[in-house]
Amino acid sequence: MSFRSCVRWDRPRMGDMWDVAIVGAGPAGSAAALRAAQLRPELRVLLLDRADFPRDKPCGDGIAAHGRDELALLGLPALIDDYRPTPRLTVVSPGGVRVSAEAARPNHVVPRRVFDARLVAAARARGVEVRRHRVKNLVFDGSGVVIDGRLRARTVVAADGAGSVVRRLIGLGAAAEKHTAIAVRGYADVPEQDDVQLIAMQKAGWPAYAWSFPIGDGTANVGFGMLLPRLRAAGAPGRQVLHGRLAELLPDRPARDLRAHHLPLSTGRPTPGAGRVLLAGDAAGLINPLTGEGIYYALLSGRLAAEAAVESPGDPLALYRGKLRGALGRHLRTTDVLARLAQSPGFIDAAIETAARRKNVFDLLVEVGLGAGTVPAPLALAVGMRWLRGSLRAGR
Repeated sequence: MSFRSCVRWDRPRMGDMWDVAIVGAGPAGSAAALRAAQLRPELRVLLLDRADFPRDKPCGDGIAAHGRDELALLGLPALIDDYRPTPRLTVVSPGGVRVSAEAARPNHVVPRRVFDARLVAAARARGVEVRRHRVKNLVFDGSGVVIDGRLRARTVVAADGAGSVVRRLIGLGAAAEKHTAIAVRGYADVPEQDDVQLIAMQKAGWPAYAWSFPIGDGTANVGFGMLLPRLRAAGAPGRQVLHGRLAELLPDRPARDLRAHHLPLSTGRPTPGAGRVLLAGDAAGLINPLTGEGIYYALLSGRLAAEAAVESPGDPLALYRGKLRGALGRHLRTTDVLARLAQSPGFIDAAIETAARRKNVFDLLVEVGLGAGTVPAPLALAVGMRWLRGSLRAGR
């Protein structure tokens, strides 16, 4: 279905034009607003969200080193400096193989209620107009996009999340179930000195895993996620499955404030926009299919969308597509392939076993799962051979 067939093409009754209007004020939308105002302070930039801030958002709350790099590019290098870094990462594979090591660069865990509100405040301080508004329809009039008959912009950045209304309005459907995960997130009490991020995988219903990401204040973000088709095949109510498996994998960390959310994985990503509308973050299906990480992708894609809108206001989509390809193309092709291989828990066992023996492999897997890393052919071959040997032994 085309953009033309999904929105009305007529001339609106208003005069003022925004240079960039952004729908959704999470990390992707705020990054777009911040970058546009950073590059061209004289631009009229509008940031819309249906909620007031601060507000909670179900998420793992993890901000990897690549995300901090994006914050620095946006002129906010110290935005989360008051949160203690979590230097160590422990991963338990579906077969029980464990690796625990210090990451090459530490991660942070910052509740989205705090992180998103700080980004919005920074955008407002940079001159961005922030408004509470729920978008319902779009009109393209040849030189811009009109939102709900009242707001007109040369470029619209759609950063309104997994259930993006704007994506639907431009004729792009939601991600297929096979490319969608579902997770439940809560908070639990942990020792205040806990500084280890834990990912505990489960063979039942694989791919599936629980996590515990300590914030540094005696609490941790905890949760459990799995592919949506696997949840539907479990034969029990979703709440029962998600909550039950979280409690099973993290029995010492009873969770409170549990909320579920969908994750549109990058394996099913749509085209990144239509006409003068650019999709960023979850709305663009930019969730790492191996780890569920999305904040780095959100900050990066929001920044790139703003750059395209500023540098090529007449045809931002072509430039945006090229920028995404340059920044994430090889990485996304890597994760597409790895996501298919990872359907076998034995492959993940082999990868984690290799990482436990070789620190450089551990660091590389972190780069792939939390950043924009790729896998060199020799390493892929080594993991594949280990996987094959394990499969042959199991078949005897």
